Amino acid sequence: MISFGPIPSRRLGKSLGINNIPSSKVCSFSCVYCQVGITKEYRIARNNFYEPEVIYKEVQKHLKSLAPKDKPDYLTFVANGEPTLDIHLGKSIEKLKELNIPIAVITNASLLKMQQVRDDLKLADWVSIKMDANNESIWHLINNPDEGLYFKDHIEGIIQFASEFKGKLVTETMLVEGINDNPLILNQTSDLIKQIRPSLAYISVPTRPPAISNIKAPAEPVINEAFQIFSNKGLNVELLLGFEGTNTGYTGNAIEDIINICTVHPIREDTMLELLSKDKADSSLLDSLLHDKLIKKVCYKSDNFYIRQFHV
Repeated sequence: MISFGPIPSRRLGKSLGINNIPSSKVCSFSCVYCQVGITKEYRIARNNFYEPEVIYKEVQKHLKSLAPKDKPDYLTFVANGEPTLDIHLGKSIEKLKELNIPIAVITNASLLKMQQVRDDLKLADWVSIKMDANNESIWHLINNPDEGLYFKDHIEGIIQFASEFKGKLVTETMLVEGINDNPLILNQTSDLIKQIRPSLAYISVPTRPPAISNIKAPAEPVINEAFQIFSNKGLNVELLLGFEGTNTGYTGNAIEDIINICTVHPIREDTMLELLSKDKADSSLLDSLLHDKLIKKVCYKSDNFYIRQFHV
């Protein structure tokens, strides 16, 4: 359950995901739009999850099972929670570099005040940091940080990391209707992003079932206004608004493919049907996973998605 995909990524092409959090969600935030669900186990202290050698062997084995056309463009740490909570993240990145595939990390940036976390992330080739608001009250509303985190430290950590990182740095701002989508907040957020000078500033909206059911994407005119505000600050902006596609990699083991992917990345129904076909399985396997409550079906924006179901 360490690696999954590759899945089509709007940012990274074919991305082989690495989930270095081996349990139900463990995170420092509980973002209202999170596709993995509400955080039940908050944590801000780094822990030992998987040994780097275990991650390396699992990824290497996964790569060998893929068809040549499915070779990933990136190995991406995108966890069932916050990947920098893994105290061995840096050592894992160093070990995976032996595979000669660029390493990406998607982080909520909550722990960047720690020198050790910054040092680990500096080993990656591509890092995406969450930048939903440059406003303390909005930060609490949208990201629901652990009570041991402080906004001032959060911002200082982001600025410090941006000044040190030599790889490709991008930001992602998730717009949520009625929370961080008004012009005042958007100007504050874009001012901070301009200060750290990312190569790309992504603006996205919820496209999968969010942790809080009433969370909605802003209307199209609001998204356009956000794009204009960011652009007018001199940022290189790109919108992430659509579906990535159904072309997901597969290993031949349908159960592992389904569970490993939907632990981190809800699978839309059309993608699920294509994945079953590639793995030479049929809908009876899907029915079995649903019956055994290993996954569950959720409807969002008229589409069905399949999500990992944990039993606490």
